[in-house]
Amino acid sequence: MAESTVGSAGSAATGRDDKRKRGDGLSIQRVHTTAGVHPYDEVTWQRRDVVMTNWRDGTVNFEQRGVEFPDFWSVNATNIVTSKYFRGAVGSDTRESTLRQLIDRVVLTYRRAGEEHGYFATPDDAEIFEHELTWALLHQVFSFNSPVWFNVGT
Repeated sequence: MAESTVGSAGSAATGRDDKRKRGDGLSIQRVHTTAGVHPYDEVTWQRRDVVMTNWRDGTVNFEQRGVEFPDFWSVNATNIVTSKYFRGAVGSDTRESTLRQLIDRVVLTYRRAGEEHGYFATPDDAEIFEHELTWALLHQVFSFNSPVWFNVGT
């Protein structure tokens, strides 16, 4: 009977050697971002109050004031992200209050994991990954599904 290792990402499981040489990771090209400029610095941010009411009786079912989003985000998108995906108890000091915190929580977690596991060819590639992913989320080109927002970076 052949012996196997459960949970290993080594050559037995993937057909490749775990000992990566420097530069073996992903090389990433910029598409939407500019070197030396963070995507957050290229948008106009505004503070908003999210107050969601029951359409039948007008009672408030969610409220968080002073949240920060890009000026081009719709009220509906702001309401959904604030009420569903911001981490922390409403009214607490640990509650997320800006889209930057939400995006950074997820994107920086993925960047760190990629760096720790040798996914990027260079530190510059890790930064490009971070900036391009941030840009795409910030500009609503795509979004992760709910479990990512609920769990990553917590």
